[in-house]
Amino acid sequence: MKLEGQVAIVTGAGRNIGEGIAKLLSSEGASIAVVDLDKARGDRVASEINASGGKAKAYVCDVSKEADIIATVKGVAADFGRIDILINNAAISDNKHILDITKEQWDLTLAVTLTAPMLFGKYVAKEMIAGGHGGKMVNTSSTSGYFGRPRSIAYTAAKAGILNLTRSMAIQLAAYDIRVNCVVPNKIGSPVGKDEHNPDRNVLNLRKREGTPEDLAKAVLFLVSDDSDFIDGAHLMVDGGCSALMPGGDYKG
Repeated sequence: MKLEGQVAIVTGAGRNIGEGIAKLLSSEGASIAVVDLDKARGDRVASEINASGGKAKAYVCDVSKEADIIATVKGVAADFGRIDILINNAAISDNKHILDITKEQWDLTLAVTLTAPMLFGKYVAKEMIAGGHGGKMVNTSSTSGYFGRPRSIAYTAAKAGILNLTRSMAIQLAAYDIRVNCVVPNKIGSPVGKDEHNPDRNVLNLRKREGTPEDLAKAVLFLVSDDSDFIDGAHLMVDGGCSALMPGGDYKG
């Protein structure tokens, strides 16, 4: 097992991509802190991991609130004795045009999608440094962080911010043997903030299929395992090759 004896925090782990990541890391030996705002979702995922022979505990956390983040990190460290891995997966989308979005909607989207990864990184890094064993962090961006969209003005700004947040975190935490990388998905699983998967969702990529939570989970596993020990501050595209396509080009799929 690649993660035997390690402890991983996965935010937004109550469904979709976060659930897939939590379960795959567990299958490789990690104990999982299942962090989610929805208690029922978090409890379900933690119970399923425990039932399958893994070890997990659910934590209710509103990641838009610094006090909740601090309490969650302290709780995980106390319950498991250490923290080795942080997966910043939780996000929300505004789905708004710049002429329609309110400041409150903008602030909340950035708080959850950009500020929370920074704060989790800060407080988890302090635990890792205190433990003296280094660690690994993976932030989740999006192809929306590279391109503008006709909607989701705050989400695109936040996901672009994640890219440079990852670089700066990697630089600032390298001295403590903490590696920080980023995964960049495109239309994987259900849309951000939604429970239901839409099989008719328009997807254009080189693999000619939708991405699955397992696709992204495998990339995350690579980045938190020793297989990627020489990779730091990187952005791994997990988008089926859609970002390789030129907008307005003649690719038909």
